[in-house]
Amino acid sequence: MAATAHDLTRTVQREVAALVRGRETSDGAGVRLRRLIGSPELEMLDPFLMLDAFRSDDPDDYIAGFPPHPHRGFETVTYLLAGRMRHRDSAGHQGVLRSGGVQWMTAGSGIEHSEMPEQENGLMSGFQLWINLPAEQKMSPPRYQEFDPEQIPLEGHHDDGVIAVIAGTTDHGTEGAVRQIAAQPIYLDVTLPAGAKLRQAIPRGHSAFIYPIEGQLTVEGESGGRIVPAETLAVLGDGDSVHTRAEEGNCRFLLIAGKPFGEPVARSGPFVMNSEAEIRQAYADYRSGLFGRVEE
Repeated sequence: MAATAHDLTRTVQREVAALVRGRETSDGAGVRLRRLIGSPELEMLDPFLMLDAFRSDDPDDYIAGFPPHPHRGFETVTYLLAGRMRHRDSAGHQGVLRSGGVQWMTAGSGIEHSEMPEQENGLMSGFQLWINLPAEQKMSPPRYQEFDPEQIPLEGHHDDGVIAVIAGTTDHGTEGAVRQIAAQPIYLDVTLPAGAKLRQAIPRGHSAFIYPIEGQLTVEGESGGRIVPAETLAVLGDGDSVHTRAEEGNCRFLLIAGKPFGEPVARSGPFVMNSEAEIRQAYADYRSGLFGRVEE
């Protein structure tokens, strides 16, 4: 049945479509983490290819880090909540990502990089998100958008909450630090006291999810609310906005959304392209030294 003009103009609240707990795994040189997107439970949420959450105060879980490895055809987003991570790449770029900072790397045509803990003890916590690139940008020059915590815009909430705006624009007009990304992402780190509510517009058709870091929240919808427990990813159904309410105690959560590309996805290890032939070419180019090598 064709949609009526009323259907197209009516505001629709997004509701929880699925809850994902993810699975414990390891990556790099043995870093322990929980994979929320990119596992059999949720293989992909176009344009999101992978989401890893890591949190440990045991150095044995993270000290080996992520030695030099290549990427092509997508973007990696590292958001650090606690700890320090030193990164280097084959283009000569290096720096230290601090707690509250973000690195948005567009791998494009290919780059080799490493991410190694700068600390030997203490809590290491954060997220790495992989976001696909459309076919016309997969072979674009690599680039970075990197911000220290002081450079991330903060928006105060009327209920004494706060929103760190990494990408996208809030309903109150605060624009994120990261810009000019093909997926037109929203990436918010929201902290709300108990009982506080947040409404955020999300373009209809965009994929979206919520991940409570601490506490739990309710996603309100026309058919009622659904509680999302801590450390559980909630995939949101389609709509124009999401309405949330913090439950007992403070709640801190990520709200992330992006425009799906709807293109064929061929992926193997560190490469994400549109065809198997392009994957084979990526391996050949890397073996030939076209990505360069990280100088440690």
